[in-house]
Amino acid sequence: METIPFVFGLAAAIFAYALWFHLLVRRLTGPRAWPLVGSLPYLFLNRRRIHDWIASNLRATGGLATYQTCTIALPFLACRQGFYTVTCHPKNLEHILRTRFDNYPKGPHWQAAFHDLLGQGIFNSDGEEWLIQRKTAALEFTTRTLRQAMARWVNRTIKNRLWCILDKASKEKKSVDLQDLLLRLTFDNICGLTFGKDPETLSPDLPENPFAIAFDTATETTLNRLLYPGLLWRLKKILGIGAEKRLKSSLQIIENYMNDAIEVRKETPSDDLLSRFMKKRDAGGNLFTSAVLQRIALNFVLAGRDTSSVALSWFFWLIMNHPEIEQKIINEISTVLRTTRGQANKKWLEEPLEFDEAERLIYLKAALAETLRLYPSVPQDFKHVIQDDVLPDGTFVPAGSTVTYSIYSVGRMKTIWGEDCMEFRPERWLSPDGDKFDPPKDSYKFVAFNAGPRTCLGKDLAYLQMKSVASAVLLRYQLSLVPGHRVEQKMSLTLFMKKGLRVYLQPRIFA
Repeated sequence: METIPFVFGLAAAIFAYALWFHLLVRRLTGPRAWPLVGSLPYLFLNRRRIHDWIASNLRATGGLATYQTCTIALPFLACRQGFYTVTCHPKNLEHILRTRFDNYPKGPHWQAAFHDLLGQGIFNSDGEEWLIQRKTAALEFTTRTLRQAMARWVNRTIKNRLWCILDKASKEKKSVDLQDLLLRLTFDNICGLTFGKDPETLSPDLPENPFAIAFDTATETTLNRLLYPGLLWRLKKILGIGAEKRLKSSLQIIENYMNDAIEVRKETPSDDLLSRFMKKRDAGGNLFTSAVLQRIALNFVLAGRDTSSVALSWFFWLIMNHPEIEQKIINEISTVLRTTRGQANKKWLEEPLEFDEAERLIYLKAALAETLRLYPSVPQDFKHVIQDDVLPDGTFVPAGSTVTYSIYSVGRMKTIWGEDCMEFRPERWLSPDGDKFDPPKDSYKFVAFNAGPRTCLGKDLAYLQMKSVASAVLLRYQLSLVPGHRVEQKMSLTLFMKKGLRVYLQPRIFA
């Protein structure tokens, strides 16, 4: 007799769950959801092509309609309600990134995951704390002297290291992993620009650098925290096991390296970002402490390292598959350099781009923007919802939930970019006469550099660095993919190539 109440209670619980699940499924517009596991089986099956899977779900819900938004049930993962709202339409993005900016911060889950690495730096803070750093950084990033400093760092690295490595590989007919070289190059450049200390990871013997290795480990482990419930990684942190143990030791190496850099800059200030921030004051009128300066510098290193190198990797891959576009780029670069340097003895090939020369490369910039449209370095981003809200397409997003905007999907929607949205066509970024870079009037159609108040401050620096590197490689070498090498996406928050980009190089011949 005692089992009867238990059976009735169990039946009531199952009925309540079934009713809740039925009502939940009716709200979802994404992939099919199953009891208990939601859409996790589909996520698992598509784990190697997650960004394309999201894009296909958004196309299916949007069809020929104006908006593309779906909700995906992902219980047990790091989302409070058990589902994510995913969108890619410009109107929704503008609403999230500008119109209701204050309602969509990074949020507590993101900040907790990144706190050990980035603290309250500009990329991990919200509200007044973020605004103070943003205003301070904006004053520095708008100066011509900073862009000129970036050009010097990039050109020095290209001439003294990158060309040496590529020349050797070309002569010996050996392949190189171009993605790895580019990651090393951008890491050295951003470290030099940020705190004036060059780790020299891009050297002929491709050395392992403790700071670079620790930084890679720390960022990868921190990103993985976003995929798991907070309780799980916090428990590992308390116990000091697994990835959290590696993270702790990596953070110690990073902290020691940064403390040394700060002490050097206190004694001998320079024109790097760290020296500039040492002169700034916080909201209370006090100079930034060493701990704050350390996190500010790390935030800039994180932002400036992976994004440009990943974009360049996809750019070179696309160029190899579109020789007619490559030829247009070569023609533009050679025309500009012959004009600015003269044609005698091909000396115009012997030095990397000058700052003013890079500004004149319109078609190259269009090709880089087109690369970022199809392969954005950060394919998706997340926002926390503070208060209940309704997106412009009518989608309700509850307080405490997570909204994901798929930057990767934005560039692959016919309703946004036209029937040829999957084609690599730099001309779409040019004026009708082809003589000016002409981005879309709706800036929320292209958010590879974010948009709204959080628009990337280093956008111009990124284009400068990418133009310089692209020109330095394409003018001197013809690239060809190593036979049998598969180029595929690595499933992370940055769109790395999973197996790198292995290429052969041949000297480029000019008449």
